[in-house]
Amino acid sequence: MLLIPILLLSFFISTPINASAETDLGLNVDAAILIDADTGKILYEQNADAALGIASMTKMMTEYILLDAIDAGTITWDQEYRVTDYTYKMSQNRALSNVPLRADGTYTIRELYEAMAIYSANAATAGIAETIAGTETEFLKLMNKKAEELGLENYKFVNSTGLNNADLNGMQPAGTGPEDENVMSATDVAKLAYHLLKDHPEVLETSSIPKKTFREGTEDAIEMENWNWMLPGLVFEYEGVDGLKTGTTNFAGSCFTGTAERNGTRLIAVVMNAVNEYGIDPVKKARFDAAKQLFDYGFGQFSKQEIVPANYVFEEQKSIPVTKGKEDQVSIGVKDPISIVVKSSEKDLYKPKLILETETLEAAVEEGTVVGKVVIERTEGTDYGYIDGKDFSADVVTTEPVERAGWFSLFFQAIGNFFASIWNGITSFVMGFFS
Repeated sequence: MLLIPILLLSFFISTPINASAETDLGLNVDAAILIDADTGKILYEQNADAALGIASMTKMMTEYILLDAIDAGTITWDQEYRVTDYTYKMSQNRALSNVPLRADGTYTIRELYEAMAIYSANAATAGIAETIAGTETEFLKLMNKKAEELGLENYKFVNSTGLNNADLNGMQPAGTGPEDENVMSATDVAKLAYHLLKDHPEVLETSSIPKKTFREGTEDAIEMENWNWMLPGLVFEYEGVDGLKTGTTNFAGSCFTGTAERNGTRLIAVVMNAVNEYGIDPVKKARFDAAKQLFDYGFGQFSKQEIVPANYVFEEQKSIPVTKGKEDQVSIGVKDPISIVVKSSEKDLYKPKLILETETLEAAVEEGTVVGKVVIERTEGTDYGYIDGKDFSADVVTTEPVERAGWFSLFFQAIGNFFASIWNGITSFVMGFFS
């Protein structure tokens, strides 16, 4: 009769209680991640490394490659695209997100880009891919090259749009299956969005447009309402949201990469296959509910905190040795301050760690010489790190100059070092002999 109480007592004694249990937001999603858009600091993640369907969130990669081409001057905004049989047939499928294209029509790249970024128009996206690379098959090579440059790890691209290949009228890119679909992990989607905003912040000028008329003033005019319903004036408006991309297919479910800025802090949230309490999302509301939870958590509990002030000095290492100098030590300190986004209640859990890259310097030494770096470590609990997998660091430098000693001083330094080495050798020999 005493066996069960004894076993329970043993369990509670031997199993430590984690006082800082990981946060669980209870999101009804297959995967999610929240990051600080400035530093890439990961604030929350849930099954973030699983490769899942991404649907039209794919178009962020197409936007990235297009904006690269615009910057390089290989593509221009007023350049005209002539509709192909492939894009014409795709554009006539109104069950997909599309602006209808005329079989004999021409459209500027800006028109196609706005249709893609605002209305997630699929044929317009394929037209951009054809303009840049000639064919969508060749465009896939550019997508994979960019993915490699960004350090994406869990992904597979089979087209430029995010559609299932079954929707491409049998004209899917060569080497891909007839029912293949793009997949990425939430981590990689966030990394793609992070670099897109870093390299092309102008993408927000278009992604933030709630509504716009395609080919306004012509008989082809069509009203485009942004599928990002968290934008100002739309049904699930959320303060600060100005991007970035939704996605929906049967395979991927209801997905969203959102970004919002408040009080100088910008966050990026990714949710994949969001569902409501009934396991469905008939009006695509669940993805915005999940994004709202992430944004509320980020803006409500996190803030930018200065962990290391400028000119910070490590008590355990205030200087390093200098040889051949007028001084035999030089002071060191942190050059620039480090501020990171952390939970306001957990600031004291983050401490600076010194990593020296040199143990000594030879004079002359200039002020500001880099001797190492400082990184921030969390002393307890889990730190999710950064989206690029890198430490957020600052240089540790010399805070004063040290002049090189004159030849006379160097001569006596050399003599002193010579006799010191002899004495150390004798001392070591004697201690070894009598030990």
